[in-house]
Amino acid sequence: MSSHPFSTLTPDTVLDAVESLGYLSDARILTLNSYENRVFQVGIEGAAPLIAKFYRPDRWSDEAILEEHTFSLELAEREIPVIAPEQIDGRTLFEHAGFRFSLFRRFGGHAPEFDDPDHLLMLGRLIGRLHAVGSMRPFEHRPTLDWQSFGGDSLDYLRSANVVPASLQPAYFSVAEDLLQVVKQQLQAHPAKQIRLHGDLHVGNLLWRDDSLYMVDLDDCRMGPAMQDLWMVLSGERDQRQAQLSELIDGYNEFHDFNPSELALIEPLRSLRLVHYSAWLARRWEDPAFPMHFPWFAQERYWADQILTLREQRAALDEPALRLF
Repeated sequence: MSSHPFSTLTPDTVLDAVESLGYLSDARILTLNSYENRVFQVGIEGAAPLIAKFYRPDRWSDEAILEEHTFSLELAEREIPVIAPEQIDGRTLFEHAGFRFSLFRRFGGHAPEFDDPDHLLMLGRLIGRLHAVGSMRPFEHRPTLDWQSFGGDSLDYLRSANVVPASLQPAYFSVAEDLLQVVKQQLQAHPAKQIRLHGDLHVGNLLWRDDSLYMVDLDDCRMGPAMQDLWMVLSGERDQRQAQLSELIDGYNEFHDFNPSELALIEPLRSLRLVHYSAWLARRWEDPAFPMHFPWFAQERYWADQILTLREQRAALDEPALRLF
């Protein structure tokens, strides 16, 4: 029998979990894209389908999950477009057959077009509103995005897991160590206020619907610098990123004051994400979903490409920070 965290999460278990809350399913289940957790669309007799999210065991404490839910509901109460969990008898987190789960309303949409300046302006406003609420008080049970957790710990895990091919280990760890050392220096030189963040606000966690932008999946919400929720939508050549950033910040400043000193954090944060992403894949490799969806991770070419990427990123750390027009 497989020992991975979701080995006993069968379709019947999913249906039983949803029905334990008083719903009558029509036995239709659609598996949705999710790697960290397991997410299903479950048909409901005489009503719209629900989205059932089953949390990866041993990743978050109950307190941390509930803090995420509280943050989502706090945003929703202020009419900030976010998909918050359903409340049933005042509760949002439930347990069935050893799995913790939550329910969400089904919500469709499509990816925003960030080559459209108006979409970037709207995203800036959305993030500004998010951070205006996020800065009101800190998380108590969620982690902080810092050099140690995303950088040092990630590199230590990659060493201990022995996932880097032996022939590439000297090159990979040499460039990664050098990169992270510079990142540490730059983060120390530009300390930033820590606020509650979405934490993983890339285009895949944004939906465009009815002429509005919506945020989804606050599973990675944490404390960190405001720039973490801004830099991931920047792309292209430097002048393109410069223009995108200006639109974002114009919208952001309508609801929350942006600190220009955080512009120096864009490349350090990007560097941390590169190393953390590889470590995340390594940590989850025993879950059969990961070899299935990320087969290239086990190939030597991935690590050779990573060495080149980290070298390019090391050079980017020496470039002047983007600036506002």
